[in-house]
Amino acid sequence: MKAIVYTKYGPPEVLQLQEVAKPAPTDNQVLVKVQAASINALDWRRFASQSLFGRLMERLLLKSINKVLDADIAGRVEAVGPAVPSCHAWC
Repeated sequence: MKAIVYTKYGPPEVLQLQEVAKPAPTDNQVLVKVQAASINALDWRRFASQSLFGRLMERLLLKSINKVLDADIAGRVEAVGPAVPSCHAWC
């Protein structure tokens, strides 16, 4: 699948369209086939001017967080993990 990813701090030009492995949902996750996406304040803050401390924290945290921008999405559920309750509980 294709995704817009970033691997370093910088202006929007650091964003790259890359082929990435399709994720598989773990026990309590839902896999959504994205039909639409938007950029919000959380995504924007990754590129806004930050202090040296902010950039250091971003580099340290980047190892543990997703490198794909994806805070706001709309789409269809494609797969669910085994611990996800049945649809009537949440849809």
